[in-house]
Amino acid sequence: MNKAISSASPCKSEPRKAPMALTEELVALTMRAVEDAGPTPGMVYMTDADYARIRDEVLAGAPAGPVKLFAYGSLLWKPVGEVRGGERAVATGWHRSFCFTVKRFRGTVENPGLMMALDRGGQCQGMVFEIADPVAANLEALLRREMTILPAVNVPRWLQVRTDGGMCSALGFVVDPANPRYVGKLDKQAIAATLANAVGHWGSGAEYLFETIRHLEACGIRDRNLWQLQELVAEEIGRAHAG
Repeated sequence: MNKAISSASPCKSEPRKAPMALTEELVALTMRAVEDAGPTPGMVYMTDADYARIRDEVLAGAPAGPVKLFAYGSLLWKPVGEVRGGERAVATGWHRSFCFTVKRFRGTVENPGLMMALDRGGQCQGMVFEIADPVAANLEALLRREMTILPAVNVPRWLQVRTDGGMCSALGFVVDPANPRYVGKLDKQAIAATLANAVGHWGSGAEYLFETIRHLEACGIRDRNLWQLQELVAEEIGRAHAG
């Protein structure tokens, strides 16, 4: 049974220093009904056998004890599977980045969107949860959510993360820089323009950014880069709908 990660975590609303420039009203302006066009032509989609193989590989490399998940983006607010607990954690050597393109879900073939993954360098604050029993089933549900195309651009990796209780290993999803969908470090203005305009059957890029920031803030986490980005996205949407 699916359980929202946010409901399982100790995240509590905390007052912001200033309100977001990117409001629900601005996000609503980016939303429109988009029919799912189905698998993107030319892409190789993962099979049941692929998911089972990767699930078994991940579990084979898992440390002893509870299997932990590092959530840093949409897994905070649109999860799959069931998790327990929740504590803040920092992954050193990785940072959130809108670094790969999507032609489905939050974009289309005609107007591709951008999605986040962990990219090399810096550090990332997020939340660590325990994947609940049955672990294999909940892990496979997670893999099916995060990975759809071969070769995968967003791949599972065991990360060393720091919590108040010390260091631990947690599963995170990191970008494969060799993947053709990887775009590297883009200019913030270019990212903002894409997020303000791209939309797919899952919703818009602006919504994705808004919900990620909102749920990070509820956990007491403020990502400076995302905060700057939401201001730029708000400006882009405002210009597009001026007058």
